[in-house]
Amino acid sequence: MIKIKNLKKSFKGKAVLNGVNLDIEEGKITVIIGRSGEGKSVLMKHIIGLMAPDSGEILLDGTDLTKLSEKEWNEARRRFGMLFQGAALFDSMTVADNVGFPLKEHTGLDRNEIRGVVEEKLKRVGLVGVEEMMPADLSGGMKKRVGLARAIIMEPEIVLFDEPTTGLDPIMSDSIAKLMLDTQKQLKTTYIAITHDISLTYKTADKIAMLHEGRIVEEGSCEAIKASTNPVVRQFVEGRSTGPIAVY
Repeated sequence: MIKIKNLKKSFKGKAVLNGVNLDIEEGKITVIIGRSGEGKSVLMKHIIGLMAPDSGEILLDGTDLTKLSEKEWNEARRRFGMLFQGAALFDSMTVADNVGFPLKEHTGLDRNEIRGVVEEKLKRVGLVGVEEMMPADLSGGMKKRVGLARAIIMEPEIVLFDEPTTGLDPIMSDSIAKLMLDTQKQLKTTYIAITHDISLTYKTADKIAMLHEGRIVEEGSCEAIKASTNPVVRQFVEGRSTGPIAVY
């Protein structure tokens, strides 16, 4: 569905993306792993059009997103949903208004129609009766669920997850992993997640890609990554702070 070809991006002469090549399969969960500072968030911002590359292509169904005008990008973004790391909820809005915001901005639905869709999406992520609560009253896990409800409110083809378990305890992280699996199965949507949470990765991924020094150094199924002999991959998945680091 998405084909990333030789994507490069530098900041002040420092290469952050150094020729990324990756295929994202339709209707699957692709998880991009890597240490902090390896460029995972930068890569995601390129996929959704928040950054432009120095060179390379991002093909969505054959269309190069990097060549789109702002007007064309605004249309293309309707195919995407995004769950930000901190959920990015509007503090001054209720849960219902947060979740329904994309519908209010981009559709002609009236308030009652929006409310019905909001309640359905909240129920899908396991939240009932929270519509009038404010973000400050929500736990971290609830904020993630509200953020996911908002991400899927427009029924996008592709949903991106930016570190979906950051700041959550292991039990809540497991709940988010199950929620990702359940909603992806129900919606048959393409999910792309970036994370350094290897437990979440193994529980959710159809495909794993390891980003290191600006390039994808290995990709494959969970079983393939677990069996990898690449020292960079082995150090990351085993959580070792010391050991050999390969130079690519």
